[in-house]
Amino acid sequence: MPKHFLSLADIDASELRIILDEARRIKSARVGRPKGHVDKDAPFSGETLALIFEKSSTRTRFSFDMAMRQLGGSAITATHSDMQLGRGESVEDTAKVLSRFVDGIMLRANRHETLTTLARHSAVPVINGLTDYNHPCQIMADLQTLEERGGDLSDMTLTWVGDGNNVAVSFINGAAKLGYKLRMSTPPDYAVQGQVIEVARSEGAKIDLITDPLTACENTDVVIADTFVSMGHEDADKRLSDFTGYQVNEAVMKAAAKGAIFLHCLPAHRGQEVSAAVIDGPQSAVFDEAENRLHAQKAIIRWCFKV
Repeated sequence: MPKHFLSLADIDASELRIILDEARRIKSARVGRPKGHVDKDAPFSGETLALIFEKSSTRTRFSFDMAMRQLGGSAITATHSDMQLGRGESVEDTAKVLSRFVDGIMLRANRHETLTTLARHSAVPVINGLTDYNHPCQIMADLQTLEERGGDLSDMTLTWVGDGNNVAVSFINGAAKLGYKLRMSTPPDYAVQGQVIEVARSEGAKIDLITDPLTACENTDVVIADTFVSMGHEDADKRLSDFTGYQVNEAVMKAAAKGAIFLHCLPAHRGQEVSAAVIDGPQSAVFDEAENRLHAQKAIIRWCFKV
């Protein structure tokens, strides 16, 4: 059976720790090396990863492509308009066909069901590059960023401010595996849906729901934001109104612990979910976080390919 990377909830804590440690090792080994050079210990020689995008992408597209190049392999990129996925051909048949052509598949999907269906019928590893439900690759890069800044995840408190979206779900999944405390501060109508929090708590996750963002951020080690309006949202004006008071600004960061770190998966909208002073200030780690998408995903690919 192929090793898929679909959700942090599906993977043992010990395996996630292996991936995080490998990501830090990979990054350290790249110091001083030109970005286009293959890794000294590159495990691939001819392996190919298919990169499929139903949504537009910057970080996911470039980081996965460069990841395969540095690992010694290659990538084939296709958007929804380049292929018949879910249109002229079923997801099941697409999985079976691609399994004959490539060694692995990364999918950035509109619907999580598309990803899980693809994985069920694929004979090669499938990696979740983002769905409407979760975004596990992003959280692995985020946690790598916190650790390389000296944090011990098991002793840290992270606070999510804003929409209870797909990125928030993966932070919740991670809390159950890696031991950090998590506070969720969302408007009442934008809380994480379903039983995600209850399931994580049943597995030992320490998660607090605190509506007021200033209260939620008191003495927290990390403040995390994401866009109020994302791809596919047609109610932008209403959402911006509903999220009034949830901007991460200087007052919010002042309430946090001294030296608290600010994270944002990008793209960001300065003046909406975060002030320019915060995202461009000394507590922001957003560009280290973006860079670590490359290193974390290389570790994920190696884990999936068992090398």
